[in-house]
Amino acid sequence: MKKIVYLFLALALISFSPIKDTSFVEKNRKENIQTEISLPLAGNAYSSTHIDGSKTITNNGIENWTNAKEFFTVYFRVSKPGTFQITVEESVKVSGKSELEFSIQNESKKVQFTDSKKAVQVGSWKIDKEGYVALKIKGISKSGNLFPSINRLTISSTDSDGKISYVPNNEGNFYHWGRRGPSVHLNYPVPESINAEWYYNEITVPVNEDKIGSYYMANGFGEGYFGIQVNSKTERRVLFSVWSPFDTDDPKSIPESHKIKMLKKGENVHTGEFGNEGSGGQSYLKYNWKAGNTYKFLLRGLPNGDNTTTYTAYFYAPELNKWMLIASFKRPGTNTYLKRFHSFLENFVPEQGDLSRKVLFGNQWVCDEKGNWTEINTARFTNDNTGAKEYRMDFSGGTENGFFYLKNGGFFNDFTIPKTTFTRPLTNKKPVIDFSNLP
Repeated sequence: MKKIVYLFLALALISFSPIKDTSFVEKNRKENIQTEISLPLAGNAYSSTHIDGSKTITNNGIENWTNAKEFFTVYFRVSKPGTFQITVEESVKVSGKSELEFSIQNESKKVQFTDSKKAVQVGSWKIDKEGYVALKIKGISKSGNLFPSINRLTISSTDSDGKISYVPNNEGNFYHWGRRGPSVHLNYPVPESINAEWYYNEITVPVNEDKIGSYYMANGFGEGYFGIQVNSKTERRVLFSVWSPFDTDDPKSIPESHKIKMLKKGENVHTGEFGNEGSGGQSYLKYNWKAGNTYKFLLRGLPNGDNTTTYTAYFYAPELNKWMLIASFKRPGTNTYLKRFHSFLENFVPEQGDLSRKVLFGNQWVCDEKGNWTEINTARFTNDNTGAKEYRMDFSGGTENGFFYLKNGGFFNDFTIPKTTFTRPLTNKKPVIDFSNLP
């Protein structure tokens, strides 16, 4: 009888003992999540190598990763501080065993990866203020040839209900555009009553702001653009392009009657056609311009009276102390003086999108068909879709020491509200140009 009683008591104790539910904590955490995103590394991660066309960041995220010296940085922006949990999603692919280190600022966590494809919790970090977060991923060891291939990270918080800014998907090829970073523009209002035959601007790229992939566009107009680029470590260009009135991204499809005609070009200037962002006539001069020096840009737009307009671009290099002809193009189906004046700054190499770049614009003028000069000292700041959708928030523009400026890339925190208008002091330094002696 006693054995039966003891057995009954033992069963009762087992029945009423708390059973440890390993999923309870995680379930409770999920029920209290205030913010959660699934962040694709394809649009938000950068390799330390910054190699154009790198194969370690693809549309699948980080993959083909073999070199332990190469590391990756993932960026996202939080609008409110809080504690954020980071998890590698189930899409991770592992060959053998690996160990990775994840770090934010000076706090790092090491994580083991095995053949399992289950989600892996990395850990939590407390973020003290609004702004960009840089998460570094380093390879510590691997038993196979490859470190893990990581497609997505889940980022969540139970104590922050703020917005997280990041490139969410590849709709419209946004991994490409998002990793390039937001393009930024200055739009200069000029009275419609002015028949602007000439458009003058000056550019200074500050020292160390001349990153590869940068296009500093000085003289933008309704039918084209004119500026300077950093194409590689060894090559820089002065670029002038005019769009065809035929709307296409394929220059080969433009009918002969709608093609841009090259009338003349300067010494050593290359000319041809361009596509992918509209199509038309393009010219460029390989010229090793220097950061810190100021360069002058002069553009002419002259309607010919036969439903064509001729656009001619001149570039002044202080190193040579002279104006140089870049090219002159005739555009069909056009009868206008220069309109829609603007400048812009963009990065055209996605692998360089985590680097900041900046440019100063000064002493803008237009000259009408009678030779009357008018100074431009007002500009309206705008950005492209990458910034407008707030996928990237590292965009800025305004005035600085009497100049207009534009800045983008590098995941800085102080952004400028789009559509803000700025005014710089008048210089009253009318350009001194002998038009009759231009080349």
